[in-house]
Amino acid sequence: MCGIVGYVGRRPGQPIILSGLRRLEYRGYDSAGLAMVEPDRLAVVRAVGNLDSLFAAADGLDSSSCTGLGHTRWATHGRPSEENAHPHQDCGGRISIVVNGIVENYKSLREELVGRGHVFTSETDAEVVVHLIEEHMGDGLAAAVRETVARLDGHYAFCATSVDEPGLIVGTRHEAPLVVGVGDGEMFLASAIPAFLCHTKRMVVLEDDDVAVVRADGVTVTDVAGGPVDRPAQEVPWDDDAAEKGGYETFMLKEIYEQPTAIADTLAGRLDDDGGVDLSDVGLSDDLLRRLRRIYIVACGTSYHAGLVASYALERLARVPVQIEVASEFRYRDPVLDAETLVIAITQSGETLDTLVAMRLSRAAGAPVLALTNIMGSQATRDADAVLFTRAGLEIGVAATKTHTAQVAALLLFTLHLAEVRGAAPTDELIRVGRALRNVPQDVQAYLDNHRGLDEIAERYHDRRFFLYLGRHTGFGVCLEGALKLKEISYIPTEAYAAGEMKHGPIALLDEGSPVVVVATDGPVYPKLVSNIEEVRARKADVIAVASEDNTAIDELATAVLHVPRCDPWLAPIVAVVPLQLLAYRIARLTGCDVDQPRNLAKTVTVE
Repeated sequence: MCGIVGYVGRRPGQPIILSGLRRLEYRGYDSAGLAMVEPDRLAVVRAVGNLDSLFAAADGLDSSSCTGLGHTRWATHGRPSEENAHPHQDCGGRISIVVNGIVENYKSLREELVGRGHVFTSETDAEVVVHLIEEHMGDGLAAAVRETVARLDGHYAFCATSVDEPGLIVGTRHEAPLVVGVGDGEMFLASAIPAFLCHTKRMVVLEDDDVAVVRADGVTVTDVAGGPVDRPAQEVPWDDDAAEKGGYETFMLKEIYEQPTAIADTLAGRLDDDGGVDLSDVGLSDDLLRRLRRIYIVACGTSYHAGLVASYALERLARVPVQIEVASEFRYRDPVLDAETLVIAITQSGETLDTLVAMRLSRAAGAPVLALTNIMGSQATRDADAVLFTRAGLEIGVAATKTHTAQVAALLLFTLHLAEVRGAAPTDELIRVGRALRNVPQDVQAYLDNHRGLDEIAERYHDRRFFLYLGRHTGFGVCLEGALKLKEISYIPTEAYAAGEMKHGPIALLDEGSPVVVVATDGPVYPKLVSNIEEVRARKADVIAVASEDNTAIDELATAVLHVPRCDPWLAPIVAVVPLQLLAYRIARLTGCDVDQPRNLAKTVTVE
């Protein structure tokens, strides 16, 4: 969640660090700070609120230092305040640290440090890090960081600087992201690549318990014991333009319109003209896939909805029992896992802690784990037995859009492959679905090019205080995702239900004019859904239907209809979610909400 930016080089670091923090705003934060290493002192400013407050505070700093750290904080331990904002300093004001994550044993460490005379100035768990470093500075900053890591429990990444060793930053990570940007005579550390992407496309991806000793002329990586570790530099697979709005009014809108490309790139090289699937790059043997007796899908939020949508196709086409689980609950169920149970872990960032913990639990129990992620080099790629990458490109908006549809497309690819390997579905059916999947990017583009009536619907209903979303079969997962989008970015209370459950409680919420969004694309349960629509109309609620094009009959049933291109029912969820993304977007804009940085939310949840 928190954003870390470090710089050491030949240029004044303050504007570079502040610019990097600006590029990490999408991760969510409530306070921010900056520390520059000056001759014989640290120049530190901190501020509560958005980065404008920090920029104003930093105006008076006027630092020419070429080494420094910046941070955006999302509060976990301690309220949002200037005292709790990072960077934190040691008792002598000569060491500065920024931390992402949680130090779980901070209470015992704090008591121990206070007992030895250390003075704490914040309520945070993170401040224990700088005082531990202070105690071990006898052999220098790098050695002190290694000694400190050995005392910490939890999941964290942190960077440290010292007035006594100018031109040096030491960083480390444990179950939280940290990467090193490699420039020409300058180096960067950051919790996410966009922070330095305008300066360099070369990076070193750190692994858990690596300690990176970073100077302007390069980086040396060791393990906690001080032994050398080889971490070669690699190219970032995005351009800096990917982190800019490209003429769109917001990142979210840009990313909605990037979905045809994101889906096409995810399918590229994996799906041929005849609908055949090649997933040889994933790393799961056909023998393992044939032996499978069960699949668990574990994920959080939007990724969970993608997994739910795909679970129907996995069971129907591949004939494997599928259980979809919220990652944060999975490990507390004591799930039954073995070598014939595949766990598919879905995490856009590859750093979602609950999903990572579920993956480790699964592997420890002997179950193979397939990670579905968008980020090369992320923790999930190292914790999994096999990896299926989406190729959605950088997603800045907190509310996921293109990564969701890319996830569904990738899961359907895997479904077709699994069904073929197991001989579980007729070949002609798999070919038909595969060929239709190739056309999905064009179907999404067709809707984006012509979404008639959507703006009028948003204008009519944007001031309503409650929405109900209804769907059946794969449409239920679409409804959950559509409702989440509306809640996330407009703050309007919204419920999503399987339509058959409406009479078991949610129908009591309806009165005259209540907006009810119904996903009613063609499929095996469409006739049942029509009956549910009639029940909604009988309560004088307004039905907003998402329906397949040329379905004119539904026009007589619904108050408003959003027609999407007709496609194979297994693929309809990819197309049908797009109008719900746009509807949420238009309503949020009409109500004046910040769609790129919704309140209280963060792009990557790296704490439980």
